[in-house]
Amino acid sequence: MLNRVILIGRLTKDPELRYTPAGVAVTQFTLAVDRPFTAQGGEREADFIPVVTWRQLAETCANYLRKGRLTAVEGRIQVRNYENNEGKRVYVTEVIADNVRFLESPNREGGSGGGSSAAREEPSNGGEGRGNQASRNKNNNQDPFSDDGKPIDISDDDLPF
Repeated sequence: MLNRVILIGRLTKDPELRYTPAGVAVTQFTLAVDRPFTAQGGEREADFIPVVTWRQLAETCANYLRKGRLTAVEGRIQVRNYENNEGKRVYVTEVIADNVRFLESPNREGGSGGGSSAAREEPSNGGEGRGNQASRNKNNNQDPFSDDGKPIDISDDDLPF
């Protein structure tokens, strides 16, 4: 069986970071994802999808994501239910994310973005995941082979042919 989802959209508001009674970080945010077609009036519609992240990934998302940022989310769909104060059964469908990519650099105001950063929750044998690791990639546009116009000294022994 397979339950995987990949979404790209914009945050509708800043993420909400909370902690469980056991001290586990959990962040919730909503991603607005455009539909691939337009409505009869020519307007583009969107779906507003709730996303949940746990542990280190939750703290990373709370620290770096902001309203309007273009973000990619990878995870699984979860449906849970509970009984509200009025005794009615309430069903909630949400994406439990284990990989989040920040598709715009944080210093850009709503424009299409340059840099890409990633935060990933590493799976484990029990529960939602442990040993989370967040990695951030920096855009380095320097040519690693440039040598300020100076000749490069290479002997015939260094060549593979």
